[in-house]
Amino acid sequence: MPPITKGQIVAFGGGGFAMEPSNPLLDDYALSLCRRSRPRVCMIPTASGDAQVWLDRFYDAFDDGRCEPSHLTLFSRSVTDLHAYLSGMDLLYVGGGNTVNLIAIWRAQGLADVLPDVLAGGTVACGVSAGGLCWFERGITDSYGPGLNPLHDGLGMLPGGFCPHYDSDPRRPAAFRDIVRDTGQPGIAAEDGVGLHYADGRLVRAVSSRPEARAWLAEPLGGGDVRVETMPTEYLGASGRG
Repeated sequence: MPPITKGQIVAFGGGGFAMEPSNPLLDDYALSLCRRSRPRVCMIPTASGDAQVWLDRFYDAFDDGRCEPSHLTLFSRSVTDLHAYLSGMDLLYVGGGNTVNLIAIWRAQGLADVLPDVLAGGTVACGVSAGGLCWFERGITDSYGPGLNPLHDGLGMLPGGFCPHYDSDPRRPAAFRDIVRDTGQPGIAAEDGVGLHYADGRLVRAVSSRPEARAWLAEPLGGGDVRVETMPTEYLGASGRG
Protein backbone atom coordinates (compact mmCIF):
# COMPACT_ATOMS: atom_id res chain seq x y z
CA MET A 1 0.00 0.00 0.00
CA PRO A 2 1.42 3.45 -0.92
CA PRO A 3 2.19 6.03 1.77
CA ILE A 4 -0.28 8.78 2.54
CA THR A 5 -0.30 10.93 -0.58
CA LYS A 6 1.05 14.43 -0.86
CA GLY A 7 -1.32 16.78 -2.64
CA GLN A 8 -5.02 17.55 -2.53
CA ILE A 9 -8.02 15.20 -2.63
CA VAL A 10 -11.69 16.12 -2.14
CA ALA A 11 -13.91 13.14 -1.30
CA PHE A 12 -17.64 13.70 -1.90
CA GLY A 13 -20.15 11.69 0.12
CA GLY A 14 -22.58 12.30 -2.71
CA GLY A 15 -23.41 15.18 -5.02
CA GLY A 16 -21.55 16.82 -7.84
CA PHE A 17 -22.76 17.06 -11.43
CA ALA A 18 -24.26 13.55 -11.55
CA MET A 19 -26.43 13.89 -8.43
CA GLU A 20 -26.95 17.66 -8.32
CA PRO A 21 -26.94 18.89 -11.93
CA SER A 22 -28.45 22.23 -10.94
CA ASN A 23 -26.17 22.73 -7.92
CA PRO A 24 -22.50 23.15 -8.95
CA LEU A 25 -21.16 24.20 -5.53
CA LEU A 26 -19.06 21.08 -4.86
CA ASP A 27 -17.74 20.92 -8.42
CA ASP A 28 -16.92 24.63 -8.34
CA TYR A 29 -15.07 24.15 -5.06
CA ALA A 30 -12.89 21.44 -6.59
CA LEU A 31 -12.20 23.67 -9.60
CA SER A 32 -11.21 26.54 -7.30
CA LEU A 33 -8.29 24.45 -6.00
CA CYS A 34 -6.71 24.14 -9.44
CA ARG A 35 -3.54 25.96 -10.41
CA ARG A 36 -4.85 27.41 -13.70
CA SER A 37 -7.74 29.80 -14.18
CA ARG A 38 -9.04 27.58 -16.99
CA PRO A 39 -8.13 24.15 -15.62
CA ARG A 40 -7.75 20.91 -17.51
CA VAL A 41 -10.25 18.45 -16.01
CA CYS A 42 -10.12 14.71 -16.64
CA MET A 43 -13.11 12.50 -15.92
CA ILE A 44 -12.24 8.91 -14.87
CA PRO A 45 -15.42 6.76 -15.02
CA THR A 46 -13.81 3.40 -14.14
CA ALA A 47 -16.22 2.58 -11.30
CA SER A 48 -19.17 2.61 -13.71
CA GLY A 49 -17.38 0.43 -16.27
CA ASP A 50 -16.63 3.56 -18.31
CA ALA A 51 -20.36 4.08 -18.80
CA GLN A 52 -21.18 6.58 -21.52
CA VAL A 53 -23.89 8.15 -19.37
CA TRP A 54 -21.24 9.37 -16.92
CA LEU A 55 -19.23 10.92 -19.74
CA ASP A 56 -22.31 12.53 -21.27
CA ARG A 57 -23.26 14.12 -17.95
CA PHE A 58 -19.68 15.22 -17.34
CA TYR A 59 -19.37 17.01 -20.66
CA ASP A 60 -22.82 18.55 -20.24
CA ALA A 61 -21.64 20.03 -16.93
CA PHE A 62 -18.05 20.97 -17.73
CA ASP A 63 -17.92 21.78 -21.44
CA ASP A 64 -19.07 25.34 -20.85
CA GLY A 65 -15.87 27.30 -21.35
CA ARG A 66 -14.74 27.44 -17.73
CA CYS A 67 -12.34 24.50 -18.13
CA GLU A 68 -10.89 22.08 -20.68
CA PRO A 69 -12.68 18.75 -20.16
CA SER A 70 -11.32 15.36 -21.19
CA HIS A 71 -11.62 11.78 -20.00
CA LEU A 72 -9.63 8.61 -19.36
CA THR A 73 -11.22 5.22 -20.04
CA LEU A 74 -9.44 2.02 -19.02
CA PHE A 75 -11.76 -0.63 -20.45
CA SER A 76 -10.82 0.66 -23.91
CA ARG A 77 -7.55 2.33 -23.00
CA SER A 78 -5.93 4.63 -25.53
CA VAL A 79 -3.43 6.42 -23.26
CA THR A 80 -0.04 4.70 -23.08
CA ASP A 81 1.79 6.88 -20.55
CA LEU A 82 -0.66 7.41 -17.69
CA HIS A 83 1.78 9.43 -15.62
CA ALA A 84 2.48 11.93 -18.38
CA TYR A 85 -1.17 12.23 -19.35
CA LEU A 86 -2.52 12.76 -15.85
CA SER A 87 0.32 15.06 -14.79
CA GLY A 88 -0.84 17.44 -17.50
CA MET A 89 -4.25 17.72 -15.81
CA ASP A 90 -5.28 20.15 -13.11
CA LEU A 91 -8.20 18.11 -11.76
CA LEU A 92 -9.00 14.40 -11.85
CA TYR A 93 -12.72 13.76 -11.34
CA VAL A 94 -13.51 10.15 -10.37
CA GLY A 95 -17.07 8.97 -10.88
CA GLY A 96 -19.21 6.65 -8.80
CA GLY A 97 -20.09 2.99 -9.19
CA ASN A 98 -18.33 -0.14 -7.96
CA THR A 99 -15.42 0.72 -5.65
CA VAL A 100 -13.94 -2.79 -5.58
CA ASN A 101 -13.82 -3.00 -9.37
CA LEU A 102 -12.35 0.49 -9.63
CA ILE A 103 -9.49 -0.36 -7.26
CA ALA A 104 -8.76 -3.69 -8.96
CA ILE A 105 -8.64 -2.13 -12.42
CA TRP A 106 -6.51 0.82 -11.32
CA ARG A 107 -4.01 -1.58 -9.79
CA ALA A 108 -3.99 -3.91 -12.77
CA GLN A 109 -3.54 -1.03 -15.24
CA GLY A 110 -0.83 0.67 -13.21
CA LEU A 111 -2.91 3.77 -12.49
CA ALA A 112 -2.71 3.26 -8.72
CA ASP A 113 1.09 3.27 -8.95
CA VAL A 114 1.36 6.65 -10.70
CA LEU A 115 -1.31 8.57 -8.79
CA PRO A 116 0.77 9.45 -5.70
CA ASP A 117 3.40 11.17 -7.84
CA VAL A 118 0.77 12.84 -10.04
CA LEU A 119 -1.00 14.36 -7.02
CA ALA A 120 2.29 15.35 -5.38
CA GLY A 121 3.05 17.26 -8.57
CA GLY A 122 0.05 19.55 -8.10
CA THR A 123 -2.83 17.79 -9.84
CA VAL A 124 -5.95 17.83 -7.63
CA ALA A 125 -8.27 14.83 -7.33
CA CYS A 126 -11.92 14.70 -6.41
CA GLY A 127 -14.54 11.99 -6.58
CA VAL A 128 -18.06 11.07 -5.59
CA SER A 129 -19.26 7.92 -3.82
CA ALA A 130 -16.89 5.17 -5.08
CA GLY A 131 -14.71 7.97 -6.41
CA GLY A 132 -14.46 9.34 -2.87
CA LEU A 133 -14.16 6.05 -1.01
CA CYS A 134 -11.37 4.57 -3.15
CA TRP A 135 -8.67 6.90 -1.74
CA PHE A 136 -9.05 5.73 1.87
CA GLU A 137 -7.61 2.72 3.67
CA ARG A 138 -11.02 1.20 4.36
CA GLY A 139 -14.75 1.86 4.40
CA ILE A 140 -18.22 0.54 3.72
CA THR A 141 -19.27 -0.54 0.23
CA ASP A 142 -22.14 -2.16 -1.66
CA SER A 143 -19.71 -3.35 -4.35
CA TYR A 144 -20.19 -7.02 -3.52
CA GLY A 145 -23.95 -7.04 -3.94
CA PRO A 146 -27.06 -5.37 -2.54
CA GLY A 147 -25.83 -5.60 1.06
CA LEU A 148 -23.16 -3.49 2.74
CA ASN A 149 -19.73 -4.97 3.41
CA PRO A 150 -16.42 -3.73 4.80
CA LEU A 151 -13.74 -2.65 2.35
CA HIS A 152 -10.30 -3.26 3.87
CA ASP A 153 -7.95 -2.76 0.92
CA GLY A 154 -8.56 0.74 -0.37
CA LEU A 155 -5.79 2.65 -2.11
CA GLY A 156 -4.61 3.99 1.23
CA MET A 157 -3.79 7.45 -0.06
CA LEU A 158 -5.96 8.90 2.71
CA PRO A 159 -5.91 7.61 6.29
CA GLY A 160 -8.67 5.77 8.10
CA GLY A 161 -12.13 4.77 7.00
CA PHE A 162 -14.78 6.53 4.94
CA CYS A 163 -18.50 6.13 4.44
CA PRO A 164 -20.29 8.01 1.64
CA HIS A 165 -24.09 8.47 1.40
CA TYR A 166 -24.31 8.49 5.19
CA ASP A 167 -27.76 10.06 5.25
CA SER A 168 -29.39 8.62 2.12
CA ASP A 169 -28.89 4.92 2.97
CA PRO A 170 -30.35 4.13 6.43
CA ARG A 171 -28.14 1.05 6.79
CA ARG A 172 -24.89 2.95 6.64
CA PRO A 173 -24.62 4.54 10.12
CA ALA A 174 -24.79 1.17 11.88
CA ALA A 175 -22.52 -0.54 9.34
CA PHE A 176 -19.93 2.21 9.67
CA ARG A 177 -19.98 2.02 13.45
CA ASP A 178 -19.34 -1.72 13.13
CA ILE A 179 -16.21 -1.30 11.00
CA VAL A 180 -14.84 1.40 13.32
CA ARG A 181 -15.46 -0.87 16.32
CA ASP A 182 -14.07 -4.01 14.65
CA THR A 183 -10.89 -2.36 13.32
CA GLY A 184 -10.32 -0.10 16.30
CA GLN A 185 -9.54 2.71 13.84
CA PRO A 186 -11.37 6.03 13.38
CA GLY A 187 -13.36 6.96 10.32
CA ILE A 188 -15.22 9.83 8.70
CA ALA A 189 -18.67 9.71 7.13
CA ALA A 190 -20.09 12.23 4.68
CA GLU A 191 -23.71 12.87 3.85
CA ASP A 192 -24.78 13.58 0.29
CA GLY A 193 -23.67 17.08 -0.61
CA VAL A 194 -20.57 17.03 1.63
CA GLY A 195 -16.98 17.25 0.40
CA LEU A 196 -13.99 16.42 2.60
CA HIS A 197 -10.92 18.36 1.50
CA TYR A 198 -7.59 16.73 2.34
CA ALA A 199 -4.14 18.24 1.85
CA ASP A 200 -1.10 15.99 2.30
CA GLY A 201 -3.26 13.36 3.98
CA ARG A 202 -4.77 15.75 6.52
CA LEU A 203 -8.38 16.91 6.59
CA VAL A 204 -8.34 20.69 6.26
CA ARG A 205 -11.96 21.52 5.51
CA ALA A 206 -15.40 19.99 5.23
CA VAL A 207 -17.71 21.81 2.81
CA SER A 208 -21.26 21.25 1.63
CA SER A 209 -23.55 22.10 -1.24
CA ARG A 210 -26.63 21.78 0.96
CA PRO A 211 -27.32 23.93 4.04
CA GLU A 212 -28.02 21.04 6.41
CA ALA A 213 -25.55 18.43 5.07
CA ARG A 214 -23.05 17.20 7.63
CA ALA A 215 -19.86 15.22 8.12
CA TRP A 216 -19.42 12.78 10.99
CA LEU A 217 -16.40 11.56 12.92
CA ALA A 218 -16.50 8.05 14.41
CA GLU A 219 -13.91 7.05 17.00
CA PRO A 220 -13.50 3.74 18.86
CA LEU A 221 -13.60 4.07 22.64
CA GLY A 222 -12.76 0.49 23.56
CA GLY A 223 -14.98 -2.15 25.03
CA GLY A 224 -17.08 -2.19 21.88
CA ASP A 225 -18.17 1.43 22.20
CA VAL A 226 -17.93 3.95 19.36
CA ARG A 227 -18.38 7.71 19.65
CA VAL A 228 -20.00 9.38 16.64
CA GLU A 229 -20.24 13.16 16.48
CA THR A 230 -20.81 15.80 13.85
CA MET A 231 -17.93 17.84 12.46
CA PRO A 232 -17.90 21.53 11.51
CA THR A 233 -19.11 21.74 7.90
CA GLU A 234 -19.15 24.95 5.86
CA TYR A 235 -22.07 25.55 3.50
CA LEU A 236 -20.57 26.90 0.30
CA GLY A 237 -23.72 28.75 -0.69
CA ALA A 238 -23.57 30.91 2.41
CA SER A 239 -19.90 31.82 1.99
CA GLY A 240 -20.16 32.56 -1.72
CA ARG A 241 -17.01 30.50 -2.21
CA GLY A 242 -16.46 27.41 -4.31
